[in-house]
Amino acid sequence: MEFNWFKKKQDNYPEFYLAYLERFKKKAKGLIEDTRFVAFDTETTGFDKKEDRVLSIGAVSIVHKTIPVSNSFELYIHQDIFKSETVKIHGLMKNGDYEKVTELEAIKAFLEYIQNSVLVAHHAGFDKNMMNEMMLRNGLGKLKNKFIDTGVLFKKSKHKIYQDTLQKHYSLDDLCKELNVPKVDRHTASGDALITAMIFLKILSRLDKRKHLKWGYLLHG
Repeated sequence: MEFNWFKKKQDNYPEFYLAYLERFKKKAKGLIEDTRFVAFDTETTGFDKKEDRVLSIGAVSIVHKTIPVSNSFELYIHQDIFKSETVKIHGLMKNGDYEKVTELEAIKAFLEYIQNSVLVAHHAGFDKNMMNEMMLRNGLGKLKNKFIDTGVLFKKSKHKIYQDTLQKHYSLDDLCKELNVPKVDRHTASGDALITAMIFLKILSRLDKRKHLKWGYLLHG
């Protein structure tokens, strides 16, 4: 008898994660203008994906090149791991006066919000790794969504010779200055998600004028 390890593992996944996986069985629409994007950001205790933890997640959707702010997402996660120096960065206090959820509850809510949307983040690898590590820690698989990195995409939109700029680092503040985007609630997950969404739309507009608005040009890994 052949043992299907993947099927056995899937049987152990909770229903909400199986429902999330199911969404990727349907072929997505090919047109960029018909695609739902979700810009998101995480605030964390640090930068080590194994040792540090996600404290909050913020996200906004982007549909037809608009940001329906009423359809935003924000939550705070209860963590026993906490570093005092983190407070200096984004003001998250361990005993703050806001409702916190468990990691599993946060993952469930986030997956239900993003569905199979294309995810947009600034320096996307970090947020992707932190989310994936949290999901694996809770007995789930990784994120299946396609990703767009605004840091990488901005380099493509700004420079004619992209290869010569691979080593240049653009912070979110740099892009706000370059693209004239207001710093709304900077250093909060929800604020940085909104800023990232506005930056993404500015870059899309620039690429559209140059006829570079194609999937292969946008996607990051």
